[in-house]
Amino acid sequence: WLKSRPPDSLSPSLSRLCRQTAMGKVHGSLARAGKVKNQTPKVAKAEKKKVLTGRAKKRFVYNRRFVSVVKGGPKRGPNSNMK
Repeated sequence: WLKSRPPDSLSPSLSRLCRQTAMGKVHGSLARAGKVKNQTPKVAKAEKKKVLTGRAKKRFVYNRRFVSVVKGGPKRGPNSNMK
């Protein structure tokens, strides 16, 4: 009976309910929520070197960009593994 009545004659909450039920389902059931995360094996985080900050970081970036640059040959990106 909701679909036969004009939407302006309904209360705002009823018209919103009518619009929501008329459209398709958006997500799957909540019974499968977190399925992939629970199946994934837990890997311990590796220990990393302390991140440089402040003056030490500026010094590191300067040395990488200008001091230890290799002349000649094609330019390589910062993540290149080519030797």
